Amino acid sequence: MSEAILSAASRQESLTAMADEQGLDILVIGGGITGAGIVYDAALRGLRVGIVEAQDWASGTSSRSSKLVHGGLRYLYQLDFKLVHEALAERGLLLEYTAPHLVKKMPLLWPFKHRVIERAYSTMGVGLYDVMAQMAYCGSVPIQRHLTRKGALETVPDLRKDALIGAMVYYDARVDDARLTLNLVRSAAQYGAFAANRTKVVAMEKDGTGRVVGATLRDLETGKEYKVRTRSIINATGVWTEESEAMGGTQGGLRVLASKGIHIVVPKDRIKGSTGMFVRTEKSVLFIIPWKRYWIIGTTDTEYTEDLRNPVANKADIRYVLEHANQVLQDPLTEDDIIGTFAGLRPLLQPGVKAGGGSTKVSREHTVAEAAPGLVVIAGGKLTTYRVMAEDAVDFALGKQAKQAKQLPSLTKETPLRGAAGYRALWNRREQIAQESGLSLDHVEDLLDRYGTDIELILESIKKDPELGKEIPGAEEYLAAEIAFGVTHEGALHLEDTLCHRTRLTYEKRDRGLEAAKSIADIMGGLLQWNKEKKQQELAAYEARCKAEAAAAQIEDEAEAQRIRDHHGDVTPM
Repeated sequence: MSEAILSAASRQESLTAMADEQGLDILVIGGGITGAGIVYDAALRGLRVGIVEAQDWASGTSSRSSKLVHGGLRYLYQLDFKLVHEALAERGLLLEYTAPHLVKKMPLLWPFKHRVIERAYSTMGVGLYDVMAQMAYCGSVPIQRHLTRKGALETVPDLRKDALIGAMVYYDARVDDARLTLNLVRSAAQYGAFAANRTKVVAMEKDGTGRVVGATLRDLETGKEYKVRTRSIINATGVWTEESEAMGGTQGGLRVLASKGIHIVVPKDRIKGSTGMFVRTEKSVLFIIPWKRYWIIGTTDTEYTEDLRNPVANKADIRYVLEHANQVLQDPLTEDDIIGTFAGLRPLLQPGVKAGGGSTKVSREHTVAEAAPGLVVIAGGKLTTYRVMAEDAVDFALGKQAKQAKQLPSLTKETPLRGAAGYRALWNRREQIAQESGLSLDHVEDLLDRYGTDIELILESIKKDPELGKEIPGAEEYLAAEIAFGVTHEGALHLEDTLCHRTRLTYEKRDRGLEAAKSIADIMGGLLQWNKEKKQQELAAYEARCKAEAAAAQIEDEAEAQRIRDHHGDVTPM
C-alpha cells in the first residue's frame, strides 16, 4: 500500500501536475475539514482532483474546535430528527469503521439541579437520542445511566455538592480535529489527489460564456504562480467564503458570519473525575472534555468582526469560561491553572441564502450553491457531518445528470481512512509492540491513537535510525520520529506547522512548546535543509507568535487584543 506521502517534494509535484495540460475535474479551495473531506471523496470516485490551502492544513477552524463528534442534542430539542439521525449515523461510522484510531467514545456527566422536571426532561431527550443512535449505528456507544448525588460525586469528586441533586451520564465522542483533517488529505493523496498547502488562489478565469474554467495559484513559499484549468472549483474556505467567491466575479453565492469560540486547557490533575461534563449555561452549554493529559473547557459563542486569520482568546473570553466552569467545580479554577488557550471561528450561514445561478442544496447545517457557473460553494455545517457535506458538494459539482444516473457514486462510507483498517488488532497487541520496539506502553498507545496502523511506518523509521526513538526534551510525550514523520509524510513546512497542527504543543504546554522548539527545529531543519539563519528565523517567528498570543490574553477589549496578535503576522503572509 502507498505510504500516502505529503512532503515538500510531493507538494511541488502536485503544483506542477495541477498546472499541466490535462487540467483537473475539480479544484478544491480550503484545507480545513470540509475541503479535506471533499478532496478525499472526489479522489475515491477516480476524479482528477487537487486541493490548495493558503496556510497549513487545518490551520483555521479545523484545529481550533471543541474536538467533539456528536449528534447535536440541541437539534433534538428543536425536533429536527432528520439532522440528529444524520449526525449520529456519522458519529457511529467514524467510531466503528472509518476512523476508530482518531475518534473515541466519551462519557459526559450532566449534573441536575432540579429533582423532577430536569431529570424527566433530560431523560426523555437523551433517551430519544440513545434510541436514534442505536438505530443509526447500533452499539457504537452505551446508553445513558442515571446517578444519585452520591454517585455523581464519586464519578467526579471535584463537583460542588450544592451544584447538583443527581446526574446523568450519556455518551458522545471526541476527535483530534487537526489530525483527522491531515489524515483526510493524506488519504486523498493515497488515491491520486494533488495537494499543496501554503498555496493561495489569487484569481479565477472565465470563458466566453461566463463559466469559471480555471484559477491562478500562487506558491506562497516562492511567489511562483501556476495556471490551472478545471471543470469545477469547489470553494470550501469557511469564514473566507465571500472573499473567495469574489474572485469568481459574482454577487451571488453564500454569505457567512463569523462566530468566535474559545477554549482553555488545564492540567488533568486539576479536576478529579472519570468522565467529561456537560453544563448548561444561560446562553448555551459548556463542555469539560477529558484528554489523556489535560482537560479542554469551552466554549464561547460571540459575533466576531476582527481580522479572520488569527483569532485569539482575550481576557473577557477566558473569564467567561472560568466563571461558568466554576459554577459546578468545588475547587475553583483560576487563570494560574490555565496551561493553554485557543480560539476558532465558526462559519455561520446568514439567513436568506443567495445563489447566482439560483441553484442550491440547503440543509439545516450546511448549504451547497452555485455562485457562478463552474464555481460551487459550500458553507455551514459541522465537523461531525463533514463526510455528508463532502458527498453533497461533489455530487453538486458533477451535476444532476451524473447523480441521477448513479455515475461515480461516493465511496467514503465504505472506505476506512488511512490508519484505520487493522487498528484494533494492533491495539490488542500494544504490549507486545512495546516489548518488541523498546518503547514504553504509553508511547505505543499514543502512536496508535495518532497514526493508527501507520505506527508501522514510525517504528520502521526508528529501526533505521534509533535516534528517532528518543523523546523530545520539553515534550517527552512525543518522539523524534513523530516530528520527522510530520515533515516526510504530513507536509509540515514550518516550525509552527509542527507545534500547532502535527502536535498541539502550542496549547498542551504552559510555555507553548518553546522549550521543545529548538529540538524540533533541529529535526525539521535537517529534513528541509534549513541553514542556521533559516532555523533561527523559524524559532524567532514562533516565539513572537507565542508572545503576541500571551499578551492578547491579558487584554480585555477584543479589538485591541486582536491588534496585538495581528501585529506579528504570518510565517507566509497572505
